Amino acid sequence: MSTMPVQLAQIEQTTRRHFLRESTAGLGGVALASMLGTDASAAETRANPLAPRKPHFPAKAKNVIYLHMAGSPPQHDMFDYKPKLVEMNGQPCPDELTQGERFAFIKGKPKLLGTPHKFAQYGESGAWLSEFLPNLAKQADDLCFVKSMYTDQFNHAPAQLLLYTGFPRQGRPSMGSWVTYGLGAGNQNLPGFVVLISGGTAPSAGKNAWGSGFLPSVYQGVQCRSKGDPVLYVSNPDGMNRDMRKLTIDSIRQLNELQAQQFGNPETLTRIAQYELAFRMQMSVPEVMDIAAEPKHVQDAYGAKPGESSFGNNCLLARRLVEKGVRFVQLFDWGWDFHGNSKGNDIHVSLPGRCQPMDKAVGALINDLKQRGLLDETLIVWSGEFGRTPLNEERNGSKFLGRDHHPHCFTIFMAGGGIKAGTTYGATDEFGYFVTENKVHVHDLQATIMNQIGFDHTKLSYRFQGRDYRLTDVHGEVVNDILA
Repeated sequence: MSTMPVQLAQIEQTTRRHFLRESTAGLGGVALASMLGTDASAAETRANPLAPRKPHFPAKAKNVIYLHMAGSPPQHDMFDYKPKLVEMNGQPCPDELTQGERFAFIKGKPKLLGTPHKFAQYGESGAWLSEFLPNLAKQADDLCFVKSMYTDQFNHAPAQLLLYTGFPRQGRPSMGSWVTYGLGAGNQNLPGFVVLISGGTAPSAGKNAWGSGFLPSVYQGVQCRSKGDPVLYVSNPDGMNRDMRKLTIDSIRQLNELQAQQFGNPETLTRIAQYELAFRMQMSVPEVMDIAAEPKHVQDAYGAKPGESSFGNNCLLARRLVEKGVRFVQLFDWGWDFHGNSKGNDIHVSLPGRCQPMDKAVGALINDLKQRGLLDETLIVWSGEFGRTPLNEERNGSKFLGRDHHPHCFTIFMAGGGIKAGTTYGATDEFGYFVTENKVHVHDLQATIMNQIGFDHTKLSYRFQGRDYRLTDVHGEVVNDILA
């Protein structure tokens, strides 16, 4: 009778997946190994869920740096130059463009808004860039602009979730989690997926943008900081030295191993891995996050200042992290929501100043990776979550200039990682309202990123609640025309 509670608890916590994984035939291990494209044994996978694993095919990129301008920058004022829109600035928008349209804030009959900024073409590729992007202009032939992006969402949080998790609501794993699930960690002393935030505000989607969803939580993004302790709670508590911390972790590991043997819950293995990683991170993370160790001219190139929190600091940290083997580094820079309902988000007054530190830092990142021979193996993606309208928002009669949310088209750029440099892909109409050539959905972008790190996006999946899930859901095509 005394064993009944334990037996009942064990039965309650045993799922079909646990049964398959723990069966003597090793069916779960075989399935997982096949799914991940690796010949690692099931025992190795269980012992260390962050152990390096092979992709489906040879990868063009070893690492990904995703630079997200949270709020979504106005493409008409930075990359997608429209002379016709400038010519018709201030005129009523043609009815055929807005008929049946939903906007976040625009009401009534809006007016067209041509950019107040000067544009020119740069490099042999002839890429169009605004006057206040001088560093990116110098590197135009290293970049691939995709001007035909579109999404299904026109509000920030759902659009960010769709971009990063493939679904506009909470609960799905993020892109970085899928990458770490598929590849493991490149450096066993560092997380496989790191998140850095600047601008003073987290993205609208919150931590769901780097969460692991239904994947084991060991694959979620680890948020690091460039000011203060690099990772919260990773330092020893007062009164505990490193030896005592190790003794504590060893004791916790032994208890977790007993529970894992008894109940087979994968989250117990995750806890073991996270405690061990946290202990190793105490030594490795402060070192890699110390940008003061960089030469002064490198810090100046990024606009980085040790001890502060900034996008420039985070771009320099991103280079240091991929240099140490971190698979996926995700940067969120808040402050790109240019509605024009105040001076602070006016595209004429404030946008140039907002772009200056971004242009400096991203230009330095690309150049730094190139000089170190790392650009070819590092995929850089720069984007917002959607586009901006070619219309002046004029919310509540505002006299400032700004643009509302726009899902129908936006511009991103990519560099390195097997992407075709010096390319402009896709096009929009004369007002920059709709895509007219080579439409690229966010699911297509996801499929292309996964392809560059060596995965068939249709085959990297995880069974949850009776069905197989993947990052791209049931959608997505690799954009082969932008691949080198």
